[in-house]
Amino acid sequence: MWAARLSPRCGKDMSRIGRLPIVIPEGVTVTVNSNRICVAGPKGQLEWMMPAGVEVKIADKQAAVTTSASNLHGLSRSLIANMVKGVSDGWSKTLELAGTGYRASTTGAELNLSLGFSHGVKIPAPEGIAFEVAENKITVRGADKVKVGEVAAKIRLLRPADPYKAKGLKYEGEVIRRKAGKAAKAGATGPAAAGGGK
Repeated sequence: MWAARLSPRCGKDMSRIGRLPIVIPEGVTVTVNSNRICVAGPKGQLEWMMPAGVEVKIADKQAAVTTSASNLHGLSRSLIANMVKGVSDGWSKTLELAGTGYRASTTGAELNLSLGFSHGVKIPAPEGIAFEVAENKITVRGADKVKVGEVAAKIRLLRPADPYKAKGLKYEGEVIRRKAGKAAKAGATGPAAAGGGK
C-alpha cells in the first residue's frame, strides 16, 4: 500500500533528476555508439551498456539523457554522472583500523594487513583500484564508484569492528554501537546496582 502511494512521487523525482544535463569537464570525453556509452578522462575509462530505450545526446560539453521508460530516467542520468566524475576526479572510500597490533601498509599495488590472525593478509589491487595508507586509515580509490565500494566492503569484512572494544575495521565516520562486556554487565547487576549495598 505504501509502495503504491509513494511510487508515483518517487518516479517524478527521478524523472526531474533525469532531465538535468550532465556537464562534461575539460579533459573528459563522452562517446556513444549504439547503446554503448564510453567515458574517458585523466582517471581512466568506463563503459556502460545502456538499457533499451535510453539515449544520450552530446552537445555544448553537456550530455542529455532521454528515455521512453520514466523509471530508468533518473537512474541512467545518475550512473552516467558518476562515470563522468569518476574519470575526472575519481571516487574514494576510507576505512579506519583500530586495535593493538593491527597494522596496514602497501607494497607496490598490494595492501598488507595485520588483523590479529596467525598470518598477514595480502590484497592485490584489482584493475582500476589503488590503495593508500596513512597511519590507521586505508583509502580505496578508483574511477568506478561501484567497484570502489565493493572493494572497501570486502576489506571491512575481513575484521569488522567488534561492538565491545571497537577493534577492527570500520568506514570513516561509521558509528559502532558499543555493547557492554560480561564484566560490565556483572557489575551492573551486582548487589550495589540492585540496591543491596550500604
